[in-house]
Amino acid sequence: MDITQQLKLANKASRQLNLVSNEKIKEVLVTLADEAVEQTNFILAENQKDLARMDQSDPKYDRLMLTENRIAGIAADIRNVAGLDSPVGKVIKEDIRPNRMKISKITVPFGVIGIIYEARPNVTFDVFSLCLKSGNACVLKGGSDAEFSNKAILSVIHKVLEKYGVSNHIASLLPPGREETNQMLHAHGYIDLIIPRGSQGLINFVRENATIPVIETGAGICHTYFDKSGDKEKGREIVFNAKTRRPSVCNALDCLVVHTGRLADLPFLVEKMKEENVEIFADKKAYAILNGNYPEELLKTADETSFGTEFLSLKMAVKTVGGFNEALEHINRYSSKHSEAIIAEDEKQIGLFKKMVDASSVYANVSTAFTDGAQFGLGAEIGISTQKLHARGPMALEELTSYKWIIEGSGQIRPK
Repeated sequence: MDITQQLKLANKASRQLNLVSNEKIKEVLVTLADEAVEQTNFILAENQKDLARMDQSDPKYDRLMLTENRIAGIAADIRNVAGLDSPVGKVIKEDIRPNRMKISKITVPFGVIGIIYEARPNVTFDVFSLCLKSGNACVLKGGSDAEFSNKAILSVIHKVLEKYGVSNHIASLLPPGREETNQMLHAHGYIDLIIPRGSQGLINFVRENATIPVIETGAGICHTYFDKSGDKEKGREIVFNAKTRRPSVCNALDCLVVHTGRLADLPFLVEKMKEENVEIFADKKAYAILNGNYPEELLKTADETSFGTEFLSLKMAVKTVGGFNEALEHINRYSSKHSEAIIAEDEKQIGLFKKMVDASSVYANVSTAFTDGAQFGLGAEIGISTQKLHARGPMALEELTSYKWIIEGSGQIRPK
């Protein structure tokens, strides 16, 4: 089908979606969760076709890979979304004017949301469930790396929509070509909002070329600062979890910042890293402490490119700082404003960190791995917004709505 025709049908379907009841939307999502589990073998077989084309050493391989457990987790997230209250039609503000005119500010769907993403087939399920629950149609533009997986998942979604008599056009998948991307970025009148999910390169391209509204998500250059007052037992577990739980995702730790007063504890802090063969790029002071206390083949000297890098793999930089202010300077210089953490027992330092660090999610004595819509109690997420307009942090149902004003009266007119 012609791309313009697809976009027209998506736009029309988004208006029809306003007439679908919350009860039916919930039924669709619960059935989709069941169908996803039922079709696990089919989805995994198609996913394997994509995996076979990618080098296993590629950081995107883990993001691309689906497993039986991951599909079960996706289904659980869909059920969570189904069980949440609809974000549409909520009264934000209401006022009766002196002339008895009633003015209400209420939440409404955006309409059509376009998602451009790379090797993350789970995004297809996540985006659809969140868009449907918030009354939005979605136009999906996955990368060629996940082409078979995305087509398989969309076929499962369409099967469920057909069962409930809901238009398939509320969820459409565009071909993975560059020309289709360009058409999306200029789809005035058809797409209301573009959300890119993927590498910094993808996000930059969308931001610089789109002529319709964009919300930036995805890139996570995450730091954890181990303060002079930090508890080393907590620190070791937090740092290990933040780096190794899922190194290919955007909330994974990229740079451990250590107060020079605690350099002697650095070998202890990273001791468990060698279990997962984490490659460490250490500055001069950190290297001197780790040399002989960390496997030689995994220890490298950091250079300027080691900082401000989103590794998306089992690699991590270590930066030593002379004090709290220097730590803040380093983080604010290299942060992508995604997730930043402090490990400290000094409440004053923790308070200052929370105030002074400019990021969508700021942690105190917690792993950055928790930056996730489901972990925040939002059901699932459409992405992590790193900007400040409209939404910031995990974007879930509430963030997928706008609002409009409803004005009701009994014949009021405005005097000249």
